[in-house]
Amino acid sequence: MEPDNDIALDILITNVVCVFKTRCHLNLRKIALEGTNVIYKRDVGKVLMKLRKPRITATIWSSGKIICTGATSEEDAKTGARRLARLLQKLGFQVKFAGYKVVNVLAVCTMPFEIRLPEFTKRNRPIASYEPELHPAASYRVKALKATLQIFSTGSITITAPSIQCVATAVEQTYPLIFESRKMIK
Repeated sequence: MEPDNDIALDILITNVVCVFKTRCHLNLRKIALEGTNVIYKRDVGKVLMKLRKPRITATIWSSGKIICTGATSEEDAKTGARRLARLLQKLGFQVKFAGYKVVNVLAVCTMPFEIRLPEFTKRNRPIASYEPELHPAASYRVKALKATLQIFSTGSITITAPSIQCVATAVEQTYPLIFESRKMIK
């Protein structure tokens, strides 16, 4: 049986991580005292700031480097990062939005069948590895896309890649390999 080319798999983006620089020094104490939805972690030297729309959490360092997590699309990540830069400007900092980059995308996808992980790993060595004593999923790396797939026997797959396009391409490329190792329904 050949894998159906017309099957549609839903890929759900759960987290987009982006970074940017403000090109100015940030006074964390001032942000903690005057900002809203802020947690000051003085012992670590950073501030966590949460935005409600889009729902992101920003980790802010005094050097001006900021990491935003929690967005569910690349557009939301950029919008949230720009809103954060604007909030810092309103607090009196000379912020310039620079060096914006999406660094990581986490997504989940569910196959319409269960997977035999030992068979999948055997067929795809050395790219695939499966250590059931350590982790219930088989790990599969697509080096060209810098993507890693965690494949569970239930058919659930967690994909980590540098962009949403890489996530989609990784699922497309690995679907035929996963299809070969599906569990047959009796």
